[in-house]
Amino acid sequence: MAHEVTLIPGDGVGPELAEATKFCIEATGVDIKWEVEEAGVDIMAKVGTPVPDSVIESCRRTKVALKAPITTPVGTGFRSVNVYLRQALDLYACVRPCKHYEGVRTYFDKAKVDLVIVRENTEDLYLGCEFEKGKAETLELIADIKRLNGKTIRQDSGISIKPISVTGTERIVKYAFEYARKHGRKKVTSVHKANILKFSDGLFLEVSREVAKRYPDIEFEDRIVDNMCMQLVQKPELYDVLVLPNLYGDILSDLCAGLVGGLGVAPGANIGDGGAVFEATHGSAPKYKGQWKMNPVALILSGALMLEHLGEVEAAKKLEAAVAKVIKEGKNVTYDMKADRNDPSAVGTMEMAKAIAKAMGA
Repeated sequence: MAHEVTLIPGDGVGPELAEATKFCIEATGVDIKWEVEEAGVDIMAKVGTPVPDSVIESCRRTKVALKAPITTPVGTGFRSVNVYLRQALDLYACVRPCKHYEGVRTYFDKAKVDLVIVRENTEDLYLGCEFEKGKAETLELIADIKRLNGKTIRQDSGISIKPISVTGTERIVKYAFEYARKHGRKKVTSVHKANILKFSDGLFLEVSREVAKRYPDIEFEDRIVDNMCMQLVQKPELYDVLVLPNLYGDILSDLCAGLVGGLGVAPGANIGDGGAVFEATHGSAPKYKGQWKMNPVALILSGALMLEHLGEVEAAKKLEAAVAKVIKEGKNVTYDMKADRNDPSAVGTMEMAKAIAKAMGA
């Protein structure tokens, strides 16, 4: 029986990466019925919204989506489509494995980095509860804060609210421990800034400790986020599964991607109780649109995570192994994976995808 999957091709180089990934997933032999839905800047120009209702409806119906990168304007324009999808579908767990593959250039190849970031996806500063500088409601909020707890906030401030709940924290920490059990991981580290943010990050740490008591078979520890950054650079091999509030999870997942060679090899999954969206960690690189030269590995590995989620575990393993083989050989890889980025032997996006399919025997 075919698996129904929503395919969101994205914009920028997204459609190229989506085509390459679709090719590799189909080469595993798993039967996928793709339901293509457009989202991002291109569809916004046509219909006035970056996320048409049909996208959410399709994701809710199929319960599984593969999403290529989508552009998010910096400072202006619409808010992140990625964040909107996570909140609209209540995809509360962002899972980002960061694993070193032999052949990828990195300063940390000898450390054998193999980490998993589990990031809370629906609250914290990414809730988007903001108050613009100079607006009447912002000035009213500033006055209320002065009245309620005596803190003085400058009148020319913009304000973002950082909510962290028991409910949101409990389910993400539980997810991290369940993930560790399922995948044979030995330790979960809760990352926070509870020494300063006592009522938000302090709550995150308190709930983490309570949940950890239910999993005596898994080691538990906590780290302050700035110290965690230093620890990851100095000795990443000591860490396994990291569970973090939304903002820290976003930042540290990029740091961990840097440990293993960059965003080009960093897959991601957004998972909730009623569905999942799989995506590469990197952006849409619109300046490279149409050049068919971008590295498809991050999205292909996200496709492998999707296959595992669908219960196609052997196909997922086969696809990841093929990716690892092609990277290790270093022949049919894109320019960014060559020792010399101007190496004329570098191949394009689809050529690398075809090499991965061939490595599976397809």
